[in-house]
Amino acid sequence: MAIIETEATLHEAHRDNHTHRDVNGGWLRPAVFGAMDGLVSNLALMTGVAGGAVAQQTVVLTGLAGLAAGAFSMAAGEYTSVASQRELVEAELDVERRELRRHPKDEEAELAALYEARGVEPRLAREVARQLSRDPEQALEIHAREELGIDPFDLPSPGVAAVSSFGSFALGALLPVLPYLLGASSLWPAVLLALFGLFLCGAVVAKVTARSWWYSGLRQLALGGAAAGVTYALGALFGTAVG
Repeated sequence: MAIIETEATLHEAHRDNHTHRDVNGGWLRPAVFGAMDGLVSNLALMTGVAGGAVAQQTVVLTGLAGLAAGAFSMAAGEYTSVASQRELVEAELDVERRELRRHPKDEEAELAALYEARGVEPRLAREVARQLSRDPEQALEIHAREELGIDPFDLPSPGVAAVSSFGSFALGALLPVLPYLLGASSLWPAVLLALFGLFLCGAVVAKVTARSWWYSGLRQLALGGAAAGVTYALGALFGTAVG
């Protein structure tokens, strides 16, 4: 009796603790991509201009312009991309909805065949498909999951994606400019702060994705540093050639 109670307690504890993070939301990818892009692109842009031996005011203006242009571009691009994807999904859902209305028996048989293909006994598969098909909305959800791999009631929002991209890009792009705004007179404080931001951003992403934080941070630091170094060298080269 004690063993049965112990097993029941363990099963209950497992059920209470077994949770998953939201992997379908429309905010994580654009937010992460926006912050990384803002840091790398604006740091590279500013170092490229600074490599041409221009005035400090020009570097600051370049950074601010890169922040504004990049944030609006990211927001517009994400909105258009997610909206287009959502419209495509909704169009496919309309097709599935019409098929369920016009040919319910065929769709029920199709669903049963899907379950049979996954190893369910044929009679049980037909019975499950019959019961699930009684509710049109439930049937639509199941067909969408099985055939399209999507949840029709949890589609990504274009607005959320756009706002996430805009805010995260602006925040990332602000880091290289911030030391100048606080009174710095050379490029190095901006570079060091941006590289620290890249490492921190990579480490935070690793916490979300359950990967090694130091590896992810160092990888992003190396990529951003390489981009800044290459553009600084190109800026110096072009500045000498133009000058």
